[in-house]
Amino acid sequence: MELLKGKVALVTGAARGIGKQIALKFAEEGADIAFTDLAIDETGEQTKKELEAFGVRVLALASNAADFEQTHHAVEQVVEHFGRIDVLVNNAGITKDGLMLRMSELQWDAVLTVNLKSAFNFIHAVSPVMLRQRGGSIINISSIVGVHGNAGQCNYSASKAGMIGLAKSIAQELGPKGVRANVVAPGFILTDMTEKLGPEVLKQWEAKIPMRRGGTPAEVAKVCTFLASDLASYVSGQVILVDGGMGM
Repeated sequence: MELLKGKVALVTGAARGIGKQIALKFAEEGADIAFTDLAIDETGEQTKKELEAFGVRVLALASNAADFEQTHHAVEQVVEHFGRIDVLVNNAGITKDGLMLRMSELQWDAVLTVNLKSAFNFIHAVSPVMLRQRGGSIINISSIVGVHGNAGQCNYSASKAGMIGLAKSIAQELGPKGVRANVVAPGFILTDMTEKLGPEVLKQWEAKIPMRRGGTPAEVAKVCTFLASDLASYVSGQVILVDGGMGM
């Protein structure tokens, strides 16, 4: 049984990493996929081919998620191409870490704009579509540091905490029309970025996790699939930590 058969999903920042794995899992479950990234380069084209291999329709869009007008244009293109949008995953994000006393205004603004404003942009653009359909699922990809904070990441933590408040508010605003909004907050996930930390640093992180290992992007994608599907038809305004128990 394909959990997302007949649905159209829009995933931001999905040419690589966690976003790509979410898009791939959605396609495996039968959803038609639109995904965005700053540029659809060779990596993006490869992702498109991998998605199409599942036999679903795919639309790859070069779009700056932090730009209000570009975001709305992207959503218009998705609706024109597929006729509807059933699932939105706000995954686009960056990090510019640093201690508060050393953090520049540019570092703060860049992270808040790309991580939090982009989620506002896309929700603002898809809301009228989902309201007309009288249904939809919005999923914000936050982080465990948006729940608990983290030294050296005040900008990132603030942006990810903002995504939680945003989703909870949207759940209340759009719930009467059948639109759900939830948050997935990954913990320590093994990606290309974390692999660069080195084996000793990885061991230190894993020691803090009850399951004694990092998670995978595929494990994050499975939770997103549940929230996107009709299995989660009465789940809204929730924050699900995918962290191996790290946030207990």
